[in-house]
Amino acid sequence: MKSTADLVSMKNKDRIVMVTAYDYPSAKLAEEAEADIILVGDSLGMVVLGYESPVQVTLDDMIHHAKAARRGAANTFIIADMPFGSHHTGVNEGIKNGIKLYQDSNANMLKLEGADAIEVITGLVKAGVPVCGHLGLTPQHFGITGFKMQAGEKAQADQLIEDAKALEAAGASMMVLEAIPMDLAKKVTESVNIPTIGIGAGIHTDGQVLVYHDLLQYGSDRLPKFVKPYADLNSVVKEGLTNYRNEVKSRLFPAEETTYKKRVFE
Repeated sequence: MKSTADLVSMKNKDRIVMVTAYDYPSAKLAEEAEADIILVGDSLGMVVLGYESPVQVTLDDMIHHAKAARRGAANTFIIADMPFGSHHTGVNEGIKNGIKLYQDSNANMLKLEGADAIEVITGLVKAGVPVCGHLGLTPQHFGITGFKMQAGEKAQADQLIEDAKALEAAGASMMVLEAIPMDLAKKVTESVNIPTIGIGAGIHTDGQVLVYHDLLQYGSDRLPKFVKPYADLNSVVKEGLTNYRNEVKSRLFPAEETTYKKRVFE
């Protein structure tokens, strides 16, 4: 398994591949595909729990799913999201919740959204918890920002660069840059000494992340602009389920080869 230091050393040397996955089978397959990092994101609220946003996701939800991902990917670096509200009600409470998530999930790192989390990040790093920052589109703040490109104006871009430097100074070991202009992502990547992981941020970041269900089109019916699908599992799965239904209805399943043949009533 790569360490935090291994991943930091990949900056300017090798591209970092991150996959967002939420359970045992998806993490298992991500590990078999040799992803560098698995992110157990709070996007699980929308992707696998059917919520309208990540806001309903709890700390217990994150622990539950991160533990499942760890069981599927014992040898892959795993990052777990701190969910909405878990680090916004006070620095001490945020640090306490972060330590609980880190201990109970067996994740290798935590991810915190926004520059307003800097004090919590500082406290977690002092406590020995590796941290990944997250700037640009921060889905936990969607009610204010909306799901759209961020930092499109120069003043906003300048502020994001300063926020990135502040995250690094607070001890963050890497950061996700989401839905920002490509030239800004390039500037941020050049301005910090820790890896940047892009999602909707162009080619110049140190790595890329996409959601398992999006890149495989598995249960996803509307993809963001920045997603490239690499498979179409929706069609494959629907076909398989339809074939199963049809064979049950027509009594073709179960057949002799899928039936126990020992007789107990003769």
